[in-house]
Amino acid sequence: MRTFGPVATTPAHTSRLPIWAVAGLKIPPLDSRSPSPFSIFTRMRSLSILTGSLAGAGLGTSVTVPSAAMSDDTGPISLRLTTSDDEDLEAEWQCPTVPPSAAVVLAHPHPAQGGNMRSLVTSELFRSLPALGVAVLRFNFRGVEGSSGTHGGGQPERADVVAAIDALALRHPDVPLVVSGWSFGADVSLGVDDPRISGWFAVAPPLRILTSDEFVAGADHRPKHLAVPEHDQFNPPDRCRRKVEHWVETSIEVVAGADHFLVGRTQLLAKSVATFSAALRR
Repeated sequence: MRTFGPVATTPAHTSRLPIWAVAGLKIPPLDSRSPSPFSIFTRMRSLSILTGSLAGAGLGTSVTVPSAAMSDDTGPISLRLTTSDDEDLEAEWQCPTVPPSAAVVLAHPHPAQGGNMRSLVTSELFRSLPALGVAVLRFNFRGVEGSSGTHGGGQPERADVVAAIDALALRHPDVPLVVSGWSFGADVSLGVDDPRISGWFAVAPPLRILTSDEFVAGADHRPKHLAVPEHDQFNPPDRCRRKVEHWVETSIEVVAGADHFLVGRTQLLAKSVATFSAALRR
């Protein structure tokens, strides 16, 4: 198997890693990756972020898009969520020090490829949004870490998102509620139709986890915002536009210079989520 030797940027370090998968896809060759302005191959820079998840784990498991728990996550409160089919999910909730302008459910990348609620983008949004006045809740899908059950491919996981909505809406009933997933989590979130949702913010959605009919958000008149990396390896902007051309109330934001992993773009992304969420009105 072809391997690479990234420079670790987390406390954990693994000298050589297999080709990674995101949403069930392998990363393409180097010439299909985004250019790096920092004289470091983006592929290597992106993969180095992922190595933190391997601390204490065997290299025999295929992993994608996870990261170590962020050392500067502050003030989270642990929760347990119960789904409609009686799965027990672990979650964390964090609230700003001022009354929140909005509340956001964060859904993580592909569980079958190692994604969890501490994956890079999910962790960064969980850490950054409270400082921007937004309450956040992140959770592990069924079968991930401390959550019960087994991975279901995307369809059963929609009930996990609804359980997260239950918990967040209970705590913040008077502010707009947004569901925001990254990669696999984005696709699953776009398959959830709940009257308490004010809008969807999808980060790098592959738009392949569910069938086209299962993306119920597409026909919904509530706002949808898709943040699509300029150099996304799996669903780049032009392809994404074609896939959602018949969706209603849908906007696409191209994240300049980013690939699917959004390394170095998470602060801009957090501001975009906060702006979109705060602008919504029930």
